[in-house]
Amino acid sequence: MARILVASDVPMTAHQIEGAVHEPDTTIEAVTSGREVLDAVRADPWDLVILDLQIGSMGGMAICMDLRLDESAGLLPYVPVLMLLDRRADVFLARRCGAEGWLAKPLDPLRIRRAVRSLVSGGTFHDSSYTPTAVPVIRERGGTAVGGTTEDIAQTTLSR
Repeated sequence: MARILVASDVPMTAHQIEGAVHEPDTTIEAVTSGREVLDAVRADPWDLVILDLQIGSMGGMAICMDLRLDESAGLLPYVPVLMLLDRRADVFLARRCGAEGWLAKPLDPLRIRRAVRSLVSGGTFHDSSYTPTAVPVIRERGGTAVGGTTEDIAQTTLSR
């Protein structure tokens, strides 16, 4: 039985997550503030905490950092964190605060389910759906067409 705590001040986000991962043996509780997350984790053991990056006066990053600090001081048990990001650039924030996984919005049920399964089973989940892909490019070098990808060209340019 998985116990999942969802922290978002947007009811639709909590409903999306509940709809994606609801099973008979799963308990999902939604809270709307950072203080409620900390109180809930202190009161009961959770298998996963899902934090919206943008939540109330205490953002998801601050909540995650508080969880990690209290955990390192022995005040809280370890609980994996899945961060819901507003844009791909926010991955830096999720990594910095110690989240075990992240999803970039907009959310979809398949990615939510994969992320939750991975984190509840002790793994990590790094959403790659919005990672830029290498694009094939043809450019001329000395009158000769040279093929490659944008990553190859970036590496070549950086090494000069």
